[in-house]
Amino acid sequence: SGSRSAVGGAAPRGQLKGKRKVLAEPSGAEMLTVDKRRREGEVAEGGGAGSLGEAVRQARLRFAPSVQDFKYNKKRVRLVSQDSYLKDAAKGVVYWMSRDQRVQDNWAFLYAQRLALKQQLPLHVCFCLVPKFLEATIRHFGFMLKGLQEVAEECQELDIPFHLLIGFAKDVLPAFVVGRGIGGVVTDFSPLRVPMQWVEDVKERLPGDVPFVQVDAHNIVPCWVASDKQEYAASTIRRKIHDRLSEFLTEFPPVIKHPYPSAAPAEPIDWNACHASLQVDCSVKEVTWATPGTAAGLAVLESFIGERLKSFGTDRNNPNRAALSNLSPWFHFGQVSVQRAILEVQKYRSKYKESVDGFIEEAVVRRELADNFCYYNRNYDKVEGAYNWAKTTLKLHAQDKRSHLYELKQLEEGKTHDPLWNAAQLQMVHEGKMHGFLRMYWAKKILEWTRSSEEALKFAIYLNDRYELDGRDPNGYVGCMWSICGIHDHGWTERAVFGKIRYMNYAGCKRKFNVGQFERRYDPHQLGQ
Repeated sequence: SGSRSAVGGAAPRGQLKGKRKVLAEPSGAEMLTVDKRRREGEVAEGGGAGSLGEAVRQARLRFAPSVQDFKYNKKRVRLVSQDSYLKDAAKGVVYWMSRDQRVQDNWAFLYAQRLALKQQLPLHVCFCLVPKFLEATIRHFGFMLKGLQEVAEECQELDIPFHLLIGFAKDVLPAFVVGRGIGGVVTDFSPLRVPMQWVEDVKERLPGDVPFVQVDAHNIVPCWVASDKQEYAASTIRRKIHDRLSEFLTEFPPVIKHPYPSAAPAEPIDWNACHASLQVDCSVKEVTWATPGTAAGLAVLESFIGERLKSFGTDRNNPNRAALSNLSPWFHFGQVSVQRAILEVQKYRSKYKESVDGFIEEAVVRRELADNFCYYNRNYDKVEGAYNWAKTTLKLHAQDKRSHLYELKQLEEGKTHDPLWNAAQLQMVHEGKMHGFLRMYWAKKILEWTRSSEEALKFAIYLNDRYELDGRDPNGYVGCMWSICGIHDHGWTERAVFGKIRYMNYAGCKRKFNVGQFERRYDPHQLGQ
């Protein structure tokens, strides 16, 4: 099988003599040229309003003509299947898109194209649309489908067929692979149990001679490279990530017009029928402030850099100030790459050092810490997943008298005695995005006003996943776990109900920002409730 080519890196070094191994490590010299090229590429960046998308396109082309002319870092890739060789009769390569719903700036898409170009094969992209997913509503599915429409159009321009398969991956993807004579499958990475199970199920059902690899296209430093265990806190992972940024925080080569066309084109997609196939709650309406898709997401990034970045360092904990990036919906659906955002934001470090460093801490260190937690802790959304000190203290205070007790419906409708909490809840319900600082206060109060920490966590996750555009995300689970179960935190002064879990209260918020101003903005009468 001398003509077969390896797509995965499971075989021990030296075993593949005489065979082309796709997962070879780049040499030091090659990494240096990449570094040098990156520095040169960054110098010529710039451009006025509305030009970020174009400037980014130019930067990719300056960096490398295509992924074939670029030393791809194989540490981003891991082998899922047993076999790592493409069969001789392969008629194509598939990128099974899941978490990272974009064409450019996508290491999984790039790896799939690299493979297809090397083997001179057609490249296909498949997305498997499931009729329902956890607590996702039409707010989430609508945002996702509109983004995927943009992906489909971009793929068409690049002569890469985009297939929207309706159903669970295990039921539709293996049949597609067999039917099209596909030789290799590449997918992206999520640490959450449902998508991890999808990958396992597909692995079980793919033909044994079709290699299957996974690429972490969401994190800058791949999750399995950053750490091989659950990290205790930001302080324990921060150095590990920063030490790897020089290796992984590179410019992206472009996904190019694919020169090897497929004999059978993609079925035309009836987007209305896709909408109709969904079995989701349509009572949670789509939001108007956030336009889905990569182009719109890059415009939000551009407005963040131009208008809000300068005050991010000082004002990001003030819900009355426009200082946040607001990028989390586009990051969550993978419509904008976090790595792209960092490449662009870090150009302003000399101008806005505090802001840039703060943004890197939140978008890279804390975000990758959340993936680390969900990947290495199976109970990432349950009290059982908390540290022993936290489980002990919550148990000790389980019987403490609560000042107020609320049912889920009262919380959902924002009908508590606390006008700030109600305003935060209504902001989330109406806009699909609660201010980051208030998310902590909001979840901690749920602990204070429910029967147990288990109930508090269940309610917080339910509301977050139902209303937040970035719901069902490692960041959301870890945010709730930090607030209610002290994850990535340490013990504080003991008090009723909370035990040693960090406490937040109304008076503390009043010291930080003008609480009345925020409450007036989300007054139920204003919102027509």
